[in-house]
Amino acid sequence: MILSSIDIGTNTVLLLIAEVSEDGTISPLLHEQRFPRLGKGVDSSRTLTSHSMDRAIEVLREYRDRVEEHGAASTIVCGTSAVRDAANREEFVLRVFRETGFTLEVLTGEMEARWGYRGAVSGVPGLKAALVVDIGGGSTEFAAGNERLLHASRSVDTGSVRLSERFFMHDPPAPEELEQARASVSREIPGIEVPPGATFVGVAGTATALAVLAQGLKEFQIATVTNYPLTRLAVDQLFGRLSGLPSRVIRELSSAMEGRADVITAGALILQEVMRHFACDEILVSERGLRYGLLIREWERLHPKG
Repeated sequence: MILSSIDIGTNTVLLLIAEVSEDGTISPLLHEQRFPRLGKGVDSSRTLTSHSMDRAIEVLREYRDRVEEHGAASTIVCGTSAVRDAANREEFVLRVFRETGFTLEVLTGEMEARWGYRGAVSGVPGLKAALVVDIGGGSTEFAAGNERLLHASRSVDTGSVRLSERFFMHDPPAPEELEQARASVSREIPGIEVPPGATFVGVAGTATALAVLAQGLKEFQIATVTNYPLTRLAVDQLFGRLSGLPSRVIRELSSAMEGRADVITAGALILQEVMRHFACDEILVSERGLRYGLLIREWERLHPKG
């Protein structure tokens, strides 16, 4: 069965088309990402602008064509932080349906954490327990559990775009701006019980982009970031480097910086603080996350256990 999922985030709109076997194994056929930054300004205005919605819907039209080309039996389309925070989210939901035919589901933070966790752990063989950290543009999700079941989750309104818009008035950020941002992140990290022997797993764009930079790669390749062990030392060194560079220079470091050069410093800062808070020396990077979790949810809906 071919299924597809679309994750509409604060910064990105992501597409996954995959073949799902009878036992629920996911074999990706197509990955796509675009950067319409739907959530631009939502932190302060609590409103999606018409231009932001236009950009996101243009991407969704493109993705609709890809889905149709692959003959997907079902497509799940979900909105996360920016959409759920916006006072005019219903306007966007209606526009998406009217202009693309997609039914947009707005996920709560808890749902985003739950299905992001299921997607992340599906790609880590031999995992017994995990804390999955999903640093997005508008929020960060924390989810702890075993190889299948989620035990605890939290979603906080701290993400790379939100943090950048709140604190970074200069490019690169001034030292006092970095200090204020760090203090804010430190206050937001939730108290969540980490299972004994847990593997720390990082999903979403911040983790994968930092894995690309840590390896000195000019291009993003899934094989090079899948289960890449990103050390705390590497994150500290990357933050030290990125925080002193203007976004135009960061953009030239790798194609993985396209669409996130102006927010990757904030993302690195968040990951730094998370690893410090949990005394984590290494985090396993996964390209899997919410899109995969949504496919798992749909497959389980279509194959209910008796």
